[in-house]
Parts: sequence; C-alpha cells; structure tokens
Amino acid sequence: MMEGIAPVADRSLGFSVAARNVRGQMVRLDAALNAVLAAHDYPAPLARLLAEALTVTALLGAVLRQDDGQLTVQAQAKNGAVDLLVCDYRAGAIRGYLNFDPDAAITDGMTLDQLFGDGHLAITLHQTAASERYQGIVPLEGASIAEALEGYFANSEQLPTRIKVGVAGDAGTGWIAGGLLVQHLARRELDGERLDVAQLHPDWEHVATLAETTTVAELTDPELIAETLLWRLFHEEEVRITEGATPVRGCRCNPAHIRQVIESFPESERADMRGEDGMIGVDCKFCARVWRIAA
Repeated sequence: MMEGIAPVADRSLGFSVAARNVRGQMVRLDAALNAVLAAHDYPAPLARLLAEALTVTALLGAVLRQDDGQLTVQAQAKNGAVDLLVCDYRAGAIRGYLNFDPDAAITDGMTLDQLFGDGHLAITLHQTAASERYQGIVPLEGASIAEALEGYFANSEQLPTRIKVGVAGDAGTGWIAGGLLVQHLARRELDGERLDVAQLHPDWEHVATLAETTTVAELTDPELIAETLLWRLFHEEEVRITEGATPVRGCRCNPAHIRQVIESFPESERADMRGEDGMIGVDCKFCARVWRIAA
C-alpha cells in the first residue's frame, strides 16, 4: 500500500497512460452498492448481475459524463428469467434495479443468453443543457454485461476497450464490487499519426494483456487502493490520475419531486390517478417504495 493513503471503499479514479495512448477508470463500490441491493430481495446470482451492471455503469459514467448529465445502461429482453435491467449514473450517484421471474431456475454461472433470452443492451447519454440524447444499441451477447459492452465499443464506436469487473460477498456479510476500464485512444487525438487498425496496434495489445491480469480478488480488496493496483499494472509507465466523484446511492425520488411531477399533469388526469383515499400512489422501482402523495 502507498504510504500515507488510507483505503477508501466507495471511490472512482480516472487515469491516463500517455505513452500507450490509453485512458481508463477504476471504480470500487461498497456502501453505495449495498444500499442499492438492500432495497430488493434478489437471489444471489441476480444480485451479482446487478452489482456488475452498476459497476460498469459507474465506470462508463465517470469516463463519459463529466457534468450533470446522465448515462443509462438498460438491458431488455424476453423469454428469459430477467426481462429488464436498468442502471444510471449522474455525477457519481448510481441507482439500478431489475425485473425477474421468481419461478425461474436461476443459478451461478449463467450467461446473458441464459438469463435474458433474446434481448438487447442500450447505452443512453442524456444531455442537460439541451434536449440532445445519444443512444447506442447492441445485442445482449457474451458471458457478462462487461463483455457485451466491450463488443459495443469495438463494433459501434471503433474504440478498443477492456472492462474487468469483480463482485464479492453476499447479502449477509455485505457486497463489494470493483471495476477497471481501459480504452485505446487513436494517436490523432494526441496530435500523432492516425491508427487505421487500432485493435492491432502494439500499444493496445500490451495494455489489453496487462488489464487481463487483473483479478477479482484485487478488484474487491478494500485494503488495496486504486493507486497500488495501477502501479502493479503500469509501473514501467508514467500514469496520470484524476480523483473522480465518490459513488453514492442515487435514487432521486422524494415527495417534493414526485409532487412536482404529478402537478404537471392536468387535473382531469390527476383525478384518474387518485385512489379512494384521495391520494396518488407512485411506485419507485429503484428504491422499492410506494409514495403516497396528496396532489
């Protein structure tokens, strides 16, 4: 461990390795992850699936959203045990949930195809200064959410990417998750020559090989700080790091916000929403709460 730096459980750290034309992100989720998972009684394999998706969302959000915009990762499918998984990120705040068939047989080690059946994965960037929105959609393929997103970046963005995610623990002892994302930047972005086949460039092959050596134990060890792991990977290079927003549970529902949304509807529609007691019930899937609002 690096002297003078104490381990921090919930943390996000950006980095770049200029000599290798690489940028990356590291994330560790502890209290934030447990707060999200505690709202639902998921079977252990699905808790791990959501933990992985939250970690990947935090990695992508920290890389792609440097303002108050929102990044959403959504898997939607049919014919499987899980038909919907949604996670989003905004300035360090993460939230997520999934819908599943409680009668389905769910075991550890199931692939995305076995869990979801036929489906797709959508990555959506919501801008805040304008109504602009960008969305990319790819098939739900591979053994994990991380693997599906690697395919998205390679095929849709032509941006070679490696994502490593580790999840450990259980509902009794508590969950912890960590993730590493590295991406190869074309040298033209750094005022160098154009890379026509970025995936085959020696810089990227070297970095991808190093990233693959990262273990679940390293990613989920609360005593192993990000700086130490980066030193293990890139001790022969100069690495520049940037502290990111601390990950927190980010469900944004509250009575004032919900009331404001409800009051934006015409009175005729609000009348249809009211129950016999005159209250309007709003079900938040993210925090598994039903809010009763007088509006």
